[in-house]
Amino acid sequence: MTVAWDRVWNLTLWVLQALLAALFLLFGATKFSVHFVYWVELFARLGIGQWFRHFIGGLEVVCAVLLLIPRTSAIAAGLLACTMGGAMLTHFFILRDGYAWFFPAFPLLILLAVAWTRRSALPRSRN
Repeated sequence: MTVAWDRVWNLTLWVLQALLAALFLLFGATKFSVHFVYWVELFARLGIGQWFRHFIGGLEVVCAVLLLIPRTSAIAAGLLACTMGGAMLTHFFILRDGYAWFFPAFPLLILLAVAWTRRSALPRSRN
């Protein structure tokens, strides 16, 4: 029974990883365009500069691709989880825009599950 459960869990995680990869690829790519005024205004409200919008967009695009590679999926999920944690804290403490902090929480929970489950595929040190 455990073998069947492991296979279902593994397949479920791969489906969720593919959906997350598509989501982060889309959101990351839109951060590079000035036509998506939402991102330009949001990062302007942070006061850090538009370079940070490009950095986060690049990180999301790269991690979206790495999320689909078995050996790098745990690292990508960990980096994206940190990004979503930062987004939650930013919405809650800096922007103070109501319940907007709640939306990054869903991908964060899935990313933490992916990072935890896929950690066994990480290369081990020989020390």
